[in-house]
Amino acid sequence: MQTLSKPSTQIPALANKVAIVTGGARGLGAATCRCLAEAGLKVVVADLRHELASELAQEIESATGQSGQAIALDLDVTSPASAMALLDQVRDRYGRIDVLINNAGIDITESIEDLTTDQWQQVIGVNLSGPFFMSKAVFPEMRQNGGGHIINIVSTAAKRAWANASAYHASKWGLLGFSQALHVEGRPHNIKVTSLIAGGMRTPFLLDRFPDIDQTTLQDPANVAETIRYLLTQPQGTVISEMMVLPMKETSWP
Repeated sequence: MQTLSKPSTQIPALANKVAIVTGGARGLGAATCRCLAEAGLKVVVADLRHELASELAQEIESATGQSGQAIALDLDVTSPASAMALLDQVRDRYGRIDVLINNAGIDITESIEDLTTDQWQQVIGVNLSGPFFMSKAVFPEMRQNGGGHIINIVSTAAKRAWANASAYHASKWGLLGFSQALHVEGRPHNIKVTSLIAGGMRTPFLLDRFPDIDQTTLQDPANVAETIRYLLTQPQGTVISEMMVLPMKETSWP
């Protein structure tokens, strides 16, 4: 009887890889930092909120019992200079960058008539320009190292629209297009790029703005963090270029 041979795929080891998580101090960013550190990655908690980022890094190191498993670094994703400064610090500390999670994001809930120009530019700056600046900073480093993985946290807002979120929708639709273009550029250099389209989560991003929201329709950010870890474990010759992860009671999709 003929037996089926196992596919000759190589699952990448995550231990000691270096991951930058923007907006890493709380919400999905914090859940991702914890999850990746548990998987053995060295995590850079990159955030403007230095105190929160430092507390999380200390928590991770205490939980893992390993010094250097997590560090907190200041980052303003809207600043190309800040992105490059972060890259220099990570390179000096770890010598390489393997993973970039572009997670930092904001929204301003206003109608088009009430949304100011400054508010528009703020949302676009964080949600769209930020991933561009960070990807541009790490891309040459990853190419020189023979590969890497960039995961952009998109949203169901890149697939449909609702009122009073024009800047947010524009930024997330733009981020999805940017991710797809970066995927094409990265493939020849073994740089994987994934658009992770996440549905509503029980994070401050929603709960602070909508305290009366039905939390049973939202998912635990730890579940989305586990999806990020799953994306990083795909065989060397495979990339999941786009994935959607939703709570079972998702109200924004479809």
